[in-house]
Formats: sequence, structure tokens, C-alpha cells
Amino acid sequence: MTINNKNKNPNVPPLRFPEFTEKWEKYKVSDLLDFYSTNSLSWEQLEYGTEEILNLHYGLIHVGLPTMVDLSKDKLPNIKYGNNPKNYELCKEGDIAFADASEDTNEVAKTIEFCNLDGKDVICGLHTIHGRDNKDITGVGFKGYAFSSTAFHNQIRCIAQGTKIYSISTKNFSECYIGIPSKDEQAKIASLLGLIDERIATQNKIIEKLQSLIKGLNDSLYKQYGNAITTSFSDLGHSYSGLSGKSSEDFGSGKPFITYLNVYSNSVVNENEYQYVRINDGEKQNIVQCGDVLFTLSSETPEEVGVGSVYLGIDEVFLNSFCFGFHIDNKELAYPPYFSYYVSSTPFRKFIYPFAQGSTRFNLCKADFEKASIKLPSLNNQKHIYAILNSIKGKIETEKNLLEYYTTQKQYLLRQMFI
Repeated sequence: MTINNKNKNPNVPPLRFPEFTEKWEKYKVSDLLDFYSTNSLSWEQLEYGTEEILNLHYGLIHVGLPTMVDLSKDKLPNIKYGNNPKNYELCKEGDIAFADASEDTNEVAKTIEFCNLDGKDVICGLHTIHGRDNKDITGVGFKGYAFSSTAFHNQIRCIAQGTKIYSISTKNFSECYIGIPSKDEQAKIASLLGLIDERIATQNKIIEKLQSLIKGLNDSLYKQYGNAITTSFSDLGHSYSGLSGKSSEDFGSGKPFITYLNVYSNSVVNENEYQYVRINDGEKQNIVQCGDVLFTLSSETPEEVGVGSVYLGIDEVFLNSFCFGFHIDNKELAYPPYFSYYVSSTPFRKFIYPFAQGSTRFNLCKADFEKASIKLPSLNNQKHIYAILNSIKGKIETEKNLLEYYTTQKQYLLRQMFI
């Protein structure tokens, strides 16, 4: 069988795997697995880097661990000395752990399987369900994918209980079924999906390396060329505020606006992440222009105040009220696109940090910030640095697209291969 992406990409080869033709048997999950008690240790009772027993916290199932956990390379926290529970069951290879709660029904019963414990002692902790196939019906490596399949999670969504937080228990598993083929076919399925997971992990590392390269090169080039011009933001242009006079009823439709999170998360505003606000005819609101530098005004930590982004689009778009914009008028000293890298550089972050004021929540002292002296590369070097860094950024986008294709292939198989 050959799987092709709907959006064909010449860099992603068609995915080929053997036909699986043997009969699958259906099992109640409660008949397949035996369940063991877990502990309720919080993050405050855990730490990394000791020789104590390892503990699986449910947060790591949601974020941080792959479906197949290999403790020769994946990391779990240790239990702090003196906090070991009195009674516990050590995990064995092939054991399954489910996250028993989530705010998202798609994440309830998210699963990991211990495929290699690397000789370490591990127990399951807070908000996890620890299961084991003591009947030897399944091989190591199959269950993690089977319990991640669409067929299984469609059942979980129907039985997850709650309003804001959805949860399941081992009793729910008496209502859930899972299809299991012969061990030979289980091994084929696990091998195929394992290879895709390895490729996804490699792709993530490629992206991380490129992101690290762009950050280091940005700082290095600024150190080399950044003392050519001494100026200030107030000398370069003028600032303006975000939306004003809006109530909750105004949001949800209308004109696009740039959210706080869009500014905080992106060095260049992501035009696919707009939200919408009603702007009446004749209403006075500031419009963001191409090349404008946008800054967050406040945060819970001083290090995150004044995070910047640059708008490089052409739409009529507005700015949220928790940010302010800066329009560069003096194009002889500053090349606006370069600021998408400048405002994220280590020297600029150190420069802006002292302008954060507050105790429990920190706000940017905008007037002092705009008057303070900054140093920039020459205009030609700004353009040159931007071109260099932007070529790497383009490479990152290509690698992210590849990652999306591999992830799509895996999700397709999780939808189609299991019953």
C-alpha cells in the first residue's frame, strides 16, 4: 500500500508499507489490561538529576514525551529524597500510562508506552492510569500507537466526563474496545510508526538547530556591526497606542487586529493568526502600517516586557490594547524589516529589561524607553544582516513544512490502520 499526501511535496517520498490482511480480534480494554495504583506527587516533590526512583507526571504525557518512551534518551524526573510513596508498582517494559484528565477531550487518555526502561526504576504518578498486559496478547511497541489511534479516542470522547476538565477512570475502560492483530502484524505496525516518529524527532532537531543558529548569528553580527549608529526610537519615528474604547461585544467579527500573543510569539506578525473587532465608520483607531515595530506593554515577569515583532503585511489591520506600535519615519537610519531580528537579539533584550516597572505585574516605561540611546548597524549592514538571517528563516519554514507533512502521514495512519 502507498500513502501520498494530498498536498504533494517532492521532498516527502510516498509512504509505503505492507498490506495487513490477518484477522484482528476485538478486546475490551478492561479485559486486556490490569491496572495498578498510582501516586499523587506534585512537581514540587520531583527533581531531575538524582539517583532516586523516576516518576511519570501526567504533564509529561501531554507535553514532553513521545508515544514510545525510551529512557536511554528520554528524561523523567526523580522523586525528591524522603517523598517516596509507601506502596507502588514499578513499571515494566511494555507498560502503558494514560493521562486521566485534560481540558481538551482530544487529550484525555493520551498515552505513552515504556518501550525501554534502560534498567531504571519508574513509577506512575499524579493523574495517570498505569496499565499492563499480563496476558501477553500484545508485543512491546504496539499498544502505545493502538491507544493513540482515532478509533480508540473516538470512544474516549464519548465517555469523558466533566465540564471544564474532562476525565476518565479505569471503570470507563470496560466500555472501550481495541482491535489487536497477530504479534507479527503488531511488530510491523510498531516498526512503521516508530520509523515515522524517529523522522519527526529528527525533523524537530533540525528545526531547533537552525533556530539556535539564527539566534547565535544574530547576536554575533550585531556585536560585529552594531555600533555604527547611535540614535533612539524617538529620533527614528513615533509611537501609537493599540485599540481603545472597546468592550467584549465588539470582538469576534469585523476588521482584523493583531493579538498580544501574535506579537509575543512571532518576530514577524503572523497574518494567519488575526482576530477580529468591530470598527465603526468614522471611528478613530490607529492602523498598523507595513514596517511598524510592535511591542508588548506588560507581563508577569520583567524579562518578558517589551517583546517585539514587526508587521510586514499590506492589510488594513489594528493592534490590541495591551501593545503599542512604533512607526519608523527615518528610513535613512533604519531598515524596518531588520528590526524583526534586532528586537529579539540578546543585546536589545538586555537594553529593554531595566524599563520594566512593577511588583506583581510589570509594565514598560514607554517614555523612558523611547528616549534611551540605542546602537544600530549602518543602513547597508542592516539590510545585509536581514538578508542573511532571513535566508536561514526561509530554511526553517521549509523544514517546518516537512515536519507538518510527516505528522500528517502519522495521523493518517493512526486514523486508518486501527479498528
